[in-house]
Amino acid sequence: MKTIIILGDGMADTPIEKLGQRTVLQAARKPHIDRLAALGRCGMFKTVPDDLPAGSEVANLAVLGYDVRAVYEGRGVLEGAAMGVEIGPDDLAMRCNLVCLDGDRLKNHSAGHITTEEGRELIAAVQEALGRDGVSFHPGVSYRHLLVVRGGVNELKLTPPHDVPGSPWRDVLPAATGPGGEDTAALLRDLIVRSQAFLADHPINRARVAAGKDPGNSLWPWSAGRKPRMKTYQELFGRTGAVISAVDLLHGIGRYAGFRVIHVPGATGLYDTNYEGKVAAALEAIRDVDLVYLHIEAADEAGHEGNVDLKVKCVEALDERVVRPIVEATAKMSEPVALAVLPDHPTPCALRTHTHDPVPFLIYKPGVAPDAVERYDEVAATAGAFGLLHGDEFIRALLAD
Repeated sequence: MKTIIILGDGMADTPIEKLGQRTVLQAARKPHIDRLAALGRCGMFKTVPDDLPAGSEVANLAVLGYDVRAVYEGRGVLEGAAMGVEIGPDDLAMRCNLVCLDGDRLKNHSAGHITTEEGRELIAAVQEALGRDGVSFHPGVSYRHLLVVRGGVNELKLTPPHDVPGSPWRDVLPAATGPGGEDTAALLRDLIVRSQAFLADHPINRARVAAGKDPGNSLWPWSAGRKPRMKTYQELFGRTGAVISAVDLLHGIGRYAGFRVIHVPGATGLYDTNYEGKVAAALEAIRDVDLVYLHIEAADEAGHEGNVDLKVKCVEALDERVVRPIVEATAKMSEPVALAVLPDHPTPCALRTHTHDPVPFLIYKPGVAPDAVERYDEVAATAGAFGLLHGDEFIRALLAD
């Protein structure tokens, strides 16, 4: 049986007063996801252990069934793989955001969702101004870029900027967690401070401010690590795969997993993403591989913005423009296709950051008797047949014949 995982990044939430103390999943109109839940079996999945960062890198590795404690090496190295950046054995790679500072405070983690073209131009200018032997900046997508420090020591406390919107930025600067990390932490702090004067006066940012947009007026490095030791999916589960996403993190995970990495034109990672193009790519890929991992980022970004109405719209778009056509198309295929729908982690609008809470999931397999759950949300799924899963239990349940 073939398998498609539909991953709605960050779409789980907590009860929201504006929605009548319902979660986004409870309030959104999503008849196709609810129908799958009624036809399939549900449960809850603890994707992120409490002692690891509640980041998409950990959570998506867990959804795919990897032992996150064994393979987790930070986000930067995964995104570096997607960018084609060679990470050497002595290199410390880390995500490097373009963020927006408003005076003494970190306004947002995304520089107002700066465009990829603008972000790439800014990072190219940063590399020219601040890069040197052993310190290099590499352009990615939108606000998401890469910093590689040769010989860097990962005894560091690096704060994800999406965890601290509105905080005084000086209070969350890189810090050493041991004597070996002092030099690396000092280097990162210096790069952040030097980038601010340089970026504030860049023509891209001057134009954004003039247009009423947030500028990318500071660098922000976080999630450092070294090249991970990951087995391919063929080695782990005897399966071939493909990944479809708008973000380099998932492309990097896919490369290490040995998946085909599929880039879809118009995939933005936001509500305006090319849903139809991603669905078409998934349906084409499932004819040739055993598993397709279809990652939709939009709800997570809405959660980081604290935008309840937009997050509801993102879930409804996932239902109508992704789940509906996939259900209709796979029902006509000669080989049965198992479908799973879940988020990687919650991104509650009230907190505007990720949490460690378990997420609801559904698994639909043609011919398998359903459980008693009739709709998909954080409350209903707790009564599902699978109960609460950990580690590789989700993927093994999904892949089991």
